[in-house]
Formats: sequence, structure tokens, C-alpha cells
Amino acid sequence: MNKREAVLALLNPAISSPYIPAAFFLHFSTKYHQGQDAIDKHLEYFRYTDMDFIKVQYEHSFPKLPNIQRPEDWSKIPLFKKDFFEPPLKVVEGLVNASKKDALGVVTLYSPFMLAGQLVGDQTRDKHLMENPEAVKKGLEVVTQSLLYFVRGCKELGLDGFYASTQGGEKGHFENPVIFKDYIKPFDLTIWEEIKTGTIFNILHICDYHLPYDDLTQFIDYPGQVVNCPIQVAGNPIGGKEIATLFNRPSMGGMDRHGIIVSGSALEIQQAVERVVNLAPERFILGADCTLPGDISWDNIRIAIDAAHHR
Repeated sequence: MNKREAVLALLNPAISSPYIPAAFFLHFSTKYHQGQDAIDKHLEYFRYTDMDFIKVQYEHSFPKLPNIQRPEDWSKIPLFKKDFFEPPLKVVEGLVNASKKDALGVVTLYSPFMLAGQLVGDQTRDKHLMENPEAVKKGLEVVTQSLLYFVRGCKELGLDGFYASTQGGEKGHFENPVIFKDYIKPFDLTIWEEIKTGTIFNILHICDYHLPYDDLTQFIDYPGQVVNCPIQVAGNPIGGKEIATLFNRPSMGGMDRHGIIVSGSALEIQQAVERVVNLAPERFILGADCTLPGDISWDNIRIAIDAAHHR
């Protein structure tokens, strides 16, 4: 099997993958955010670390809108069409053309809630949602429609799927659970409805970059062939087997993005991988709970991936 076939084997109970696939992600410096430089850097990282699929980092921020001062101003959110996404789509196109025969390719997809934070700032977004969620909803609808242009553009280029991230349901993010249930989750699921068609490999990423979670059951009905979760929930460790059982699908993760993979010796990294694999289900991808620090040694990542491959 090549890498593409080995990862897809995880999704077919009738086929056994020949090894434990692995993939870790990080942001490259701004020089490598667009154009051929971005394509080349993604390929260099993919080949050096020997990871099992390519994940395209999304580095095309929405512009800050200073005119959104009140919840009622969310009706002014502009629609960004396909031409706005041309720079990241060019990177996707280059990587699909370079690697599709041998490896799956996915792209980071931030949620409408997360991209709304780029437009107005996270604090303003959250404040307005608590004050008048119905007014904010009008803007979130437009952000969602904008994001659909990017999703469809990626699919037209032959991308295999998405690494779709969700936030807003973390512990203490909103005191009123209705905000996530009625004003964040529905837009996540609208994006997923588009993702589900014409793709073969999608990862649900439950992102704890800002805050932890005390409940993952609110995400069980999210689609995605694989789920990537935090390594702790409600203050307690959670292993890959528990995640796979809860979501009834293969899990990905297990490694602390700030832990041994960043600062440990080769032996310590190998031992950490062994501990994670011992708590993993049969169908599993080794990875981190979120994006690794940008200054991590690529050698550390390769050691972890090699340890998974030879487990």
C-alpha cells in the first residue's frame, strides 16, 4: 500500500492498514503562506517527517471590520466570493497536483464562528452573541455562505477532504448553552453538509486551543470519517479507544502539542508514542491534540511518526 491506501484502509473494516498512520501539523512562517513557496514548504515538511497525508494550512485571514460596533451591525458583514479565496485555492491546487496519486490531501477549515472572530475580534464576537444573538446570526449566515465558496472551490480542485475545526462549545465559553446550540453549531453543520458530498476523507477537529471541554457529546452528530479530540475532558485524560467508542469512528491524536514531542529526547518521544498507542483503538492515526509550535524540531516529529510506523 502507498500512504493514500494505508490511510483509507482505516475507513474500511474489511481491510487492515499495514501500520499505524501518523500526521502532525504546524504553521510555517509568513514567507510560506502563499504561492509556490507555500506549496514547496508543505511538500518539504511532508517528505521530511514521513507523515501519512498532507494537511494544507489555511493562512488567508478574513479582514478586520472596524464598522461592526454593535450586534445590529452584523447585517453589514460582506459576502466574500470565490475570488477572495484565490491565494489558498492556488496552494490547494498545487498540492493536489503534486501528491494526489500517493497521499490524501486535506485543508484546514475554520468554522464560521472562528472566522467571525477574525472579522470583528473574538471578544467583540462573544460579547455581541451574548447581547443579541439573533442580530449576530445575520452576519454568521453571510460568513457561512462565504466559507462555502472556499469549500466548493477545494472540491472542484479534487481535494480529498477537510480538517474541519469547531470552537464555541468549550467549558465556560458561554454561560448560556443555547448560544452554542442555536447560533454556532447550526452553521458548523451547514458547512459539514457541503463537505460530506464529493469528499472521501474528513477529520472533525474539536479544538481546545483557547479553552478546555467538559462535554464532547454535543459533537457526536457532527460528520467526519475521523475525529481529533483534546487529550483531556473535564480535567481527566481521555484515550483514543474512549474517543473512538464515543464517536463510533476512528480517532486521531493522543500526543500533547506542548509535551514530550516538543522537548523530549528521542527515547522519551518513542516511549510517549508507545503509551498513546497502548490506549488507542485498532483504527487510529497518531497525532497531536492541536497544532504544534512553529519552532519545533522537525526531527522530533519524524521520530514520533517513525515510532508509530514501526509499532
